[in-house]
Amino acid sequence: MRRLNFLWAIVLLVITPLGATGQEEAVVVYLVRHSERAEDGTDDPPISEAGWARSRLLAEMLRDAGLTHIHSTDYKRTLSTGEPTAEATGLAIDSYDASDLTAVAALIATTPGRHLVLGHSNTTPGFVEALGGEAGTPIAEMEYDRLYIVTLFRGNVSSVLLRFGERFSG
Repeated sequence: MRRLNFLWAIVLLVITPLGATGQEEAVVVYLVRHSERAEDGTDDPPISEAGWARSRLLAEMLRDAGLTHIHSTDYKRTLSTGEPTAEATGLAIDSYDASDLTAVAALIATTPGRHLVLGHSNTTPGFVEALGGEAGTPIAEMEYDRLYIVTLFRGNVSSVLLRFGERFSG
């Protein structure tokens, strides 16, 4: 029964507003932390093979989501995480400055469409909150499996936290 309620929550939060006739389009924002990084001793490491696998899974999951925008911080690990999705959708990855999440969130909230936002463990929960969603607990250092969906529609905000790929067990 719990699984059925969860599926209905997804339908009600994401699908229903988009199908309403005569109403403006909802803004749907998918937010993830970059995939697993490969430690290389630098401040800007690439993602690991496990990270590439998770990034490809994300692209597959969002294949039919109708993405219209991809946003990323300007780091190898976030840009690489979005690369498979960008290739699959034909969208460019636009860089954003994570030092002012409130301003970036406000811009995205007023830009119709469906957005993928790639961030970090210390920015993704704050971005969710800046959009008006519920971020939950802080993201652990080795936790890469969160996928937030924040839907903004007619002044209302709803958020869902899903898990994907290899599950974090910490």
